Order: sequence, then C-alpha cells, then structure tokens
Amino acid sequence: MADNDTKDPPPPYYSVAADPQTPPMTYEEVIHQDKYGFTQKPVPYYVPKDPAPVQVDAVIITTQHVAPIKKQKTCGRSAKCWGGWVGALLVLVLIGLAIWLGVRYGSKSNSGHYENDCRGQDCKEQEHSSECRGEDCKEQEHDSDCRGEDCKEQEHDSDCRGEDCEEQEHDSDCRGKDCKEQEHHKMQDGTSVPDTCSNSSKQCDGIQDCQQAADETNCVRFGEGGVLQVRTTQDGRFLPVCYQGLDQSYADQICEQLGFRRSYASNPVDSKTSVALTVGPRSAKLIQGLVNVSLGCQNEKAVSLECTDCGKQQSDSRIIGGSASQLGQWPWQVSLHYTGSHVCGGSLVSPDFVVSAAHCFEGSTGNSENWLVYAGSISQSALQTPYLVKKIIVNENYNSDSSDYDVALLKLSSPVTFSSTVQPVCFPTFDQTFSEGSECWTSGFGTTQEGADHASTSLMEVTVNIVNTLLCNSSQVYSGAITKNMICAGDMNGGRDSCQGDSGGPLVCKGHNNRWYLAGITSWGAGCGERQRPGVYSRVTSLLPWIYSKMQQEKP
Repeated sequence: MADNDTKDPPPPYYSVAADPQTPPMTYEEVIHQDKYGFTQKPVPYYVPKDPAPVQVDAVIITTQHVAPIKKQKTCGRSAKCWGGWVGALLVLVLIGLAIWLGVRYGSKSNSGHYENDCRGQDCKEQEHSSECRGEDCKEQEHDSDCRGEDCKEQEHDSDCRGEDCEEQEHDSDCRGKDCKEQEHHKMQDGTSVPDTCSNSSKQCDGIQDCQQAADETNCVRFGEGGVLQVRTTQDGRFLPVCYQGLDQSYADQICEQLGFRRSYASNPVDSKTSVALTVGPRSAKLIQGLVNVSLGCQNEKAVSLECTDCGKQQSDSRIIGGSASQLGQWPWQVSLHYTGSHVCGGSLVSPDFVVSAAHCFEGSTGNSENWLVYAGSISQSALQTPYLVKKIIVNENYNSDSSDYDVALLKLSSPVTFSSTVQPVCFPTFDQTFSEGSECWTSGFGTTQEGADHASTSLMEVTVNIVNTLLCNSSQVYSGAITKNMICAGDMNGGRDSCQGDSGGPLVCKGHNNRWYLAGITSWGAGCGERQRPGVYSRVTSLLPWIYSKMQQEKP
C-alpha cells in the first residue's frame, strides 16, 4: 500500500528390418571394389545400436593370375540348364512372397479383433477396446483409447488426449487443451473444468441437465435497489420477480441456490414494468423453474432481496493519504498466507467464499493445502485463528500476459463466524456504476513503497478516485492495455495507490445506502503511486456472472 511514494535429446530410433539377400558380385565389382575404399551393398539397411561382430566373406586376390574377361556361354536348350533356371525362379518367387507377406502383415502383428492398433492418420473407427493413434480419430468404441488431435467423442471410460476433445462420457479423462465438457468429480483444485451437458439441455428451465449445472447458472441477478431478476426459458430475458407470494422460505431457497446459506431480508419495491415474473407454489426446483411470465406485478411491487447483511463498518475514522486502519474499519479484508507468509489479500463475500485475484494462484501456488485465510486482523503480529481453504477456483479465461479476467474464488473448509470485526462486503448490482472521480478506498498488507523487501505489518488504507477508462487507456497512461474487465483508480498526480502484497484485496466504494460495495479487485499497475500510472483493478460488475455461477456450483 503506497502512501507517499512517487514513484538430453531422446535416444535415436533404430528400425529392425530384414537385410535383403545381396546378389553375387560380378568379377568387375570384385576387381574394383576398393574404388571407394569399401564394398557397398546394393540395398540400404539399418545398423543396430550395438551390432554384434559379423564375419564378412570377401574375395581376396593375392598372387592369382587374372585371366582376360570372356563372354559367358548361353544355356541353350539343355535340361540341366532349364532345371537350374526353374529352381532359381522358384527361389525368387518364394523370396518375393515372403517379402510381400512381411509388408502386408508385418505392421499388423499386434492387431486382433479386440486389440487392434491403428496408426494411420485417418483412422475413424475402432473395434471394442482398440487403440487409435491417428490424427483424425473421430469415434471410439467402449473402453477405447484415442490419442488423435481431433477426437470428438468418447464412450464410457475412454481416455482422450487430443487437443480438441469436446465431449466426454461419465468417468472420462480429458487431457486436451480445448476440452469443452467434463465431469464434476474430475475438477482439479486450482482450476475450473467445463461441464458435461446432455443434448436436450435448455438454459434456465429449472431442470439441471449438466453435471455442474452450467445450464442453470447465470439465470439470477440483482438490479438497482437489489431487485431480484430471473431469466427463464419461457422469455429469455431477465425480468423482475413480483413480491406477491414470495415469503421467507422462498427467499432462503433463492439465496441458497446462489451459494449463500440463507437470506437476510426481502422487501417490496416499486416496479412499473409491463412484464414481470410471478412465483408459483414452492418446490425443490430452482427459482427459474418456479416463476411464470405475467403482465406486471400486483400492486406494482417487485421484490428486493438481500442474501447477506453486508458492507457495514464498525469504525469509520481514517486519515486521507494512506494510514494504518482501525479494527473493524474494513471487516471484509482478509490476509492470504502461503506456506506461512502473507502473499495476497482478499475480500470476504459470504461465510464460505473469498474473492481474490487469479494471479495470486499461478503455478504451484494453486494448491489449496498451502493456503490459510486470516480474517478480522489489522496486524500481522496479532493474527486470529486461520481458516483452511477447501478449493481455489481460478477464472478459466485468466490471461497472465494481459491480466484480463484476473479473478479467483476461494471456498473455505468451514464457514466464517461474523462479528464486529468480520463482515462480508456487498456485491454491486449488475448495472451499478462507479463514475469518474468517485472517492473509493483500497486496503491491504502490501508494501508501503515500491521495491520494499517486506510487506506492511499493519493493515493500510488509502483513498483513491475512479479514473475515466478512456483516459486510463490513452497513450499517456496505459496505451490500450485496459480491457472491459478492468477499472482504474488512483491519483493521476501520483502518491496514492495500492502496491505489492495488496493484490487480490478490495477496492470498495460507498453506496447511497451507506453500505460498501466491492467495485474492484487489486490486480496490477506500473510501479506504485507513480504519476500518470493509477492502479488497475478487476472490474467486479463485469465478472459477477462468473462469480455467482461458481458460488452456485460450489454452494455449501
């Protein structure tokens, strides 16, 4: 938190092949065999890696007198000569047959009805339990093993290693770069694995057709004033839900669907929309399957729903320009420790989830067993009992080069107990804006100056102003590096900024209801507190659909 800083190759491949019989050398070849210093074989052959000594017969001419070359006599019509020709011809036919058989069946010696081995580039279909190594293997039978680059479909228990495997059956194992669908239990810690859906799945119909409910996420959101909005298969649009008929049990069910433990409050608010959703009898279905499209709401009242009592401070005394925080001032701030040391910050958003930055969990740091979460502390010298991390979910679109989609969700092994010093921050509504010049705050245990060796012992805070995105993306500032998923905040004159160790921590802005909303997640910047180099934060409103969908999939 900067306050006043301005500134061995693989072994060779040896083929095994039969050395074809070398035809006898002519007299001229024997005489002139040392023309190149050695006797050449007429057919190339592969040399074994460690060849055994071979006795080579050679014709050695010493003192023998060489007679002039004579014209050979023809065989004529004698039976003896014809017999020799027939024998030689028979030998050649047998040799040719042997060679043909070797070429025809040699490479298929391991093939069989149940264990054939296809190495061609266009192997398309394989028998039961077959193994396909071709580049374009498209279909495999039950228990088959497809290593092709374009394997598209696999049966139960199949193993797809291709780059474009798109669908996998139950218990499948996909190692490809672009696997589109995966089983829920195959999700590895620190990564987000796509879902497996049936062909008949429909978005937001209240019926879960995907293993991880991907077809039923992004169907609920909150609009201005906390108005509950739901998208259904019937209409396809997000519409407000009427207050009539939505009781406490209904409210709890909706919040539980979104990954919260229960609802906090539900109230009627004015709604003059001509199309809305009315709730039917409550059942175990998802909310999008329990509402019906109607012409407006009775008494023109929609429901405003809160799933947590969020964004409340217990202390609001502070000094502008960077200072140590007071206990309870930023009760959602957490300190994330990796192997015993503070590395990043985070924001508590519910009893079970913490939002942080994806770049905090790159490489080996993605192992949840090495992380501890400390809440309710303003000093690294007086930390409270830590919480264990059950799972780290990094946004699958995170780009380490551009820092786009720099967001991660931590699921805790046990729920946090709220107190005067431990409280959740509020999520903004999907359409909430944080206008240019708005005064917001960022906090963290990061360094207080660029290049410092150690993080701050105390939780530091600093006020920053929202910077216009066009200005932040201009050639004088970040030259187009700011994406739609980023928001800039700081002082264009320098001096007030987040810094190393603050990553993943909150950028919060106060709403009209005196609650604090999570506007950004500390992500990156050029230096700390430098002029014309404000801090860059992940824009939470752009990333809310992803956050809610993961909370819903990982709900307690």
